[in-house]
Amino acid sequence: MNAAPLARRPLGCLKASLRQARQHRMFARCMATDADADADADADADPGLPTQQLPPPEHDFFRITDRKTKTLRTAFAVYPPTTIAGTPSIAAAPKNVLGSLHALQIAKMDPTGARTALFAKTRDAAKPGDVLMVTHRRGGEPFAGVVLSIRRRGIDTAVLLRNHLGKVGVEMWFKVYNKNVAGVEIVKRRAKRARRARLTYLRKPKHDMGSVEDLVHAWKKSRKVFSSGKGGAGAAGAKGKGGKAAVAGRKK
Repeated sequence: MNAAPLARRPLGCLKASLRQARQHRMFARCMATDADADADADADADPGLPTQQLPPPEHDFFRITDRKTKTLRTAFAVYPPTTIAGTPSIAAAPKNVLGSLHALQIAKMDPTGARTALFAKTRDAAKPGDVLMVTHRRGGEPFAGVVLSIRRRGIDTAVLLRNHLGKVGVEMWFKVYNKNVAGVEIVKRRAKRARRARLTYLRKPKHDMGSVEDLVHAWKKSRKVFSSGKGGAGAAGAKGKGGKAAVAGRKK
């Protein structure tokens, strides 16, 4: 071998040639192993039964001779489905298993169906652009905001609300069927139906609605949540008189 041309070749060519030689050796070794495996399988066959009379396997992959039936089979054995007493079989199981599981969980978390109806694809349901107020069960102030998007995923249905707290835009996801969510109320509906399912353009300063505290205050005032001092005093006095009358009646 001439050393001069070999020295002039780049190092990458030498690496490629060595890699090809290594691959050839590995391929020859694999071929020899497959041939030995076929020979061992033929040797394990029953000498009393000729090999030509054996039925061909279903798939040409690793032929194995069954010791009981003396037939050739593949390494992948398919067994019939077994059923346990008290459990339904695979054939009787519903096709949409995940959907049935979500339906059972929704029936447990929302027995009245009010939350499902609020976020369903109906005319009276909440839509992107409406202002909603979410009340927590574990205390804390309710969070109100504009609906940017509604993600309908069965039991994982969630709604994204956006509001301004201290002149800073805040967005929060709320799980509709979460047990910590005490209630969801519609504060104000959008005057015109939005043409998009996700109102991400409300994040821009040009279209941002800002804080919705004024809308929430007006909505609470319209529902007479806030009572005046006179009304509160009168109600307290009526309760006191009623209590005295009840006590007097008991004494008689």
